[in-house]
Amino acid sequence: MITYKDAGVDIEKADRLIDEVKKKIKSTFNPFVLNPVGGFASLLAIPKEYVDPIIVTSTDGVGTKLKIAQRLNKHDTVGIDLVAMCANDILTYGSKPLFFLDYFACGSLDETIYQEVVSGICEGCKIAECALVGGETAEMPSFYKKGEYDLAGFIIGVVEREKIVDGTSIKKGDAVIGIASSGLHSNGYSLVRKLLFGLKKMRINQKINGLRGTLGEELLTPTKIYVKPVLEIHGKFKIKGMAHITGGGIYGNLKRIIPQGLLADISVPEDNIPYIFKLLQEIGKLSISEMFRTFNMGVGFILVVENEDEKEIIEILKDQGEKAFHLGHIVEAKSPEKVRISILP
Repeated sequence: MITYKDAGVDIEKADRLIDEVKKKIKSTFNPFVLNPVGGFASLLAIPKEYVDPIIVTSTDGVGTKLKIAQRLNKHDTVGIDLVAMCANDILTYGSKPLFFLDYFACGSLDETIYQEVVSGICEGCKIAECALVGGETAEMPSFYKKGEYDLAGFIIGVVEREKIVDGTSIKKGDAVIGIASSGLHSNGYSLVRKLLFGLKKMRINQKINGLRGTLGEELLTPTKIYVKPVLEIHGKFKIKGMAHITGGGIYGNLKRIIPQGLLADISVPEDNIPYIFKLLQEIGKLSISEMFRTFNMGVGFILVVENEDEKEIIEILKDQGEKAFHLGHIVEAKSPEKVRISILP
């Protein structure tokens, strides 16, 4: 008799592993989670303090950054990336993250890898102050190679209707503020791997002057989660627009919130561009335009605010431990472009 286990799917192991991480998952719960881990679905309550609550959702993954984690055999940070990519996206509407679900797919469940990944997801949920309420663990033999896995995340948040931030109130003269990234975050890794390991033949544990630790450690630096500092600002000031700088770089993401007829004229301080970006540009002989259309270039999140509020907002962000800085202003557009970028020496 051939069993499911003989075909490569060990249901008992999967159940045992889920039981082992239940405490970590439960540690992320908030008062709005109504049923325990292990049901067919999750029962969730909307906070009663909202008068006209609007649900905000998003889904994302970590992309080929997972290849770096698998190559280095270090899996405790990519879960933070997974939460960050989703939480920062819904944050752009002024939404508070409430609930998170994950999807973990692999060829064969490795106990250590699984526990490290889930631990990272739980850590990310704690930083974003949302609950890990469910997910799916899929074991698919022959679909993934040994040691390979993929991740997807799904997030639910809420915002008061009158507090939605969507860019429609942005006007000429508004200020643009940048909040520093922690590095590459989770975008552009197909190009990163091609340049560093394909073209340059670098070693994952290689030490390079200008980088924090080894090359692998730099590449696995988790995506910064901006929820706490930005929501504090949102509660005190009028934020007119927000952009999470992911795939497409500053050009591709900031333009999504700029109204027709206006232009975000920004200058990124050169000192705020981490060395990893300069290294990639040098190796690939990439143009500045290509860099800003692919990577965050040291700017992970952008706020558009009233000009008179800019200095105070930057000071508050700095007090919270964030590296925040003036990026530029909103001006009248004289062409179809919505974003103009230069580097400030």
